[in-house]
Amino acid sequence: MGGLAVKASYLGIVLGVFTVLAIAAPVRAHHGTASFDTAKDLTLKGTVTDWIWANPHCFLKFDAMDETGTVRNWAVEVSNPTDMTKRGWARLSFKVGDVVSVNLQPVKNGAPIGRLRTVTLPDGSMLTAMGPAPAAAAPAP
Repeated sequence: MGGLAVKASYLGIVLGVFTVLAIAAPVRAHHGTASFDTAKDLTLKGTVTDWIWANPHCFLKFDAMDETGTVRNWAVEVSNPTDMTKRGWARLSFKVGDVVSVNLQPVKNGAPIGRLRTVTLPDGSMLTAMGPAPAAAAPAP
């Protein structure tokens, strides 16, 4: 009987390891760039329709005219609120109706979805979503 208990315990450990690996692979793949055309850089001028400030990713939605003259509603993602706050983004960075210029990497399948790189706000200031976070300002003496 002792041998059977050892085999069952070993089987439980093996199944546990496989379960952890099976769960970890999709989670890791979630943060990949395979769906985005990272060689393509697209800049669109559009009107904000929604700004979703939420975990695990924030989304900017905007209407922009494509090369055929058709207005498409784009959804572009950035990181989570904590990361974006470090870059100067905020829950109130955009309001519906703002006219913005968005630089993005589109998805490969042609859908109006992308990964936001930079956005120029109506006042001309720019927010950056990719690359190293800006250095914190030195404290005043």
